[in-house]
Amino acid sequence: MLNFIYYPVSFILWCWHWVFGHIFGESSGFAWALAVVFLVFTLRALLFKPFVGQVRSMRKMQEFAPELQKIKKKYANDRQRQAQEMQKLQAEHGVNPLGGCLPMLVQIPVFIGLFHVLRSFKPGWGEVYFFDAKGVESFVNAKLFGANLSTFITMPADQLQQFATSRNAVLFVAIPLMIVASIATHFTARHSVGRQTQAAADNPQTAIMNKLTLYIFPLGVLVGGFFFPIAILLYWLSNNAWTLGQQYVVYHRIDREEEAKKVAATTQRQALAPKPGQKPAPKTAQKKRPAATGQPSAEDAKPAATEDTGASANGKPSTEVPGLSPDRSPGKKQGNKKRR
Repeated sequence: MLNFIYYPVSFILWCWHWVFGHIFGESSGFAWALAVVFLVFTLRALLFKPFVGQVRSMRKMQEFAPELQKIKKKYANDRQRQAQEMQKLQAEHGVNPLGGCLPMLVQIPVFIGLFHVLRSFKPGWGEVYFFDAKGVESFVNAKLFGANLSTFITMPADQLQQFATSRNAVLFVAIPLMIVASIATHFTARHSVGRQTQAAADNPQTAIMNKLTLYIFPLGVLVGGFFFPIAILLYWLSNNAWTLGQQYVVYHRIDREEEAKKVAATTQRQALAPKPGQKPAPKTAQKKRPAATGQPSAEDAKPAATEDTGASANGKPSTEVPGLSPDRSPGKKQGNKKRR
């Protein structure tokens, strides 16, 4: 039914076992353990770009988280309108919520596929997906510090005998892996939660998820270690180790990009701002000139009288006395005076 998952997973495992088998030997427990670890690294390397998109999407969602809360309060009684407005807001900011879930969704079927493939490696079995009978026998005979990679702590005693493994050997290998994997899960979640903004952390739903990832998930790894094969514990440990290192690299790269953008914006503002002590350029009032119509303006049409000669505009000497109007010359009586 899920062969489209089992065959690719078994193929990647086969490739890495072929590589490390030439170094440590085909039936070496270290060769099989490293094959499982590099199976995880191969998957996570393929999902690196979607992970970067997930981080950027989360950053943008944290920026407009207050706006989302306003929409939830405004349309608390209208779920359909609320969903429409939230989708509209996310589209405006270029955020796709489903894109951030892609890395996690892809890892789930891979985990199921690896778990199924490893549980299929049993003594006396023939071919298992991409492995032939010789490859299955190589895995069954491989030991990591005396424990087979398919065994787990709560495995029945008769099955442990089939793998020629004692429970003490399984405890010796599985318990340290359980503890380290649980601690790695906690620190991975802690590093992710530490990057959240205060507004996002104050959200009740986000606070609940933070508690789950910080404490419940690591506890689940610790408890599940009693039922998971050693190879699955290796998978879980290497997956969290990769995630922790990847978060450190990606977050710091995005921080440097944002810091460079801030520096560029500050430099641009400083370049446009006036220098210290420099007065702003005065605004000169320019007279509006009439459109060029071929007609002289009113100011140009005024006669240019000289100050010294008092000549009129037509070139003849003026008979007017300064200060008196033409009608009120000195030799004439004013006609508007009342007679006594």
